[in-house]
Amino acid sequence: MQFRHNLSYRFGGSGLEQVGSSGLVSDAIGAISRHIREMDMMPGDKLPSEALLSKELNVSRTVVREAFRSLAAMRIIELATGKRATVAQIDHGAMSLMIEHGVHTDQINIQQIYDVRRTIETRIVTLASIRRSDEEAAAILALAARMQDSADDPEALLEHDLAFHTALARASRNPVYSLLIGAFQGITRQTWPIGWKSRPTQASRDLMVSTHLDIARAVAAGDPQQAMAAMTLHFDESVRALLTAGLS
Repeated sequence: MQFRHNLSYRFGGSGLEQVGSSGLVSDAIGAISRHIREMDMMPGDKLPSEALLSKELNVSRTVVREAFRSLAAMRIIELATGKRATVAQIDHGAMSLMIEHGVHTDQINIQQIYDVRRTIETRIVTLASIRRSDEEAAAILALAARMQDSADDPEALLEHDLAFHTALARASRNPVYSLLIGAFQGITRQTWPIGWKSRPTQASRDLMVSTHLDIARAVAAGDPQQAMAAMTLHFDESVRALLTAGLS
């Protein structure tokens, strides 16, 4: 390992404990993150033990443990009792929490989220129309059909709706889009029922479901322009419903 060489400016010398625990943890996080990159570690690969890291970085095991916890919270590593820490498979968990925190502390609002989602998801359906496999097209169509069948069951409809947008993101062949769509699910679960209830007529609810069918059919047909137009309509209607419900 190259920890001591890379961090001698910070961790070397007898005055280590004077730096402050938060600074030590922050630098340990940086050292471990660089180690993952420089050693070309992949998801599932094991990191050095706490004891070895403590020795190499010239810090206490408590500092290493706190660094591990912070990295685990960011989904950079995975921790399991009695086992060595491993490099994590990326997921949307940390980003989802950040978005929800931003909404609940009035740092961002629902309209801003939907504005970003509209931009992202019109690009997603464009790519999905071009890149989807036949199996993915069939799955997307099936999810839209399940939405139609669940029109009288809002809870089931919500789950099929979330799965529909997730399937489109996967079909785009860009894993970053999948992360972003996953990150929005937490706040969507909170706002979706409000938007659904604010659609006052059966016709407005039918339009929401039929628009998803239009998106699915356009993707299956390999028609990116039609898919993008249908997705734009979907978000226009969704924002209108949320405004009607008083969400901004």
